[in-house]
Amino acid sequence: MVDVGDKAVTSRIARASGCVRMLPATLARIQQRGLAKGDVLEVARLAAIMAAKRTSDLIPLCHPLPLDAVSIDFSFPDDRTVEIMAEVRVTARTGVEMEALVAVSAATLTIYDMCKAIDRGMVIERIQLEEKSGGKSGHFQREVPPPTAVT
Repeated sequence: MVDVGDKAVTSRIARASGCVRMLPATLARIQQRGLAKGDVLEVARLAAIMAAKRTSDLIPLCHPLPLDAVSIDFSFPDDRTVEIMAEVRVTARTGVEMEALVAVSAATLTIYDMCKAIDRGMVIERIQLEEKSGGKSGHFQREVPPPTAVT
């Protein structure tokens, strides 16, 4: 494990995202809360928060951190996609990028698990760090590529 004992305690934030693509009928059932296993998005939110808190148990050599906040948001850019955004905050000597990424991963896997009985073709995609701030390495924000021209 990296020695962070000499690093300054600072406010650190990380945001990560990912998505699950599925059949339109599957997304409609999620939005209508019509699945037998329960409210998919609320269970996925709880799984994400719990996973963020347990990241050091899942990722070898990852420092255990006393998280200040974890928030999970869902959006629906089209009739086939659930997008997940996790934001994790801590005041510590090391960042929370892994906690944000693990949170998104757990949310996507939970959505898959809860819906697999009706849609085995779901695809988990684009789990990635979007932004991080705090600490010596400074601020990182993923650049959004310009829209491609449709011809």
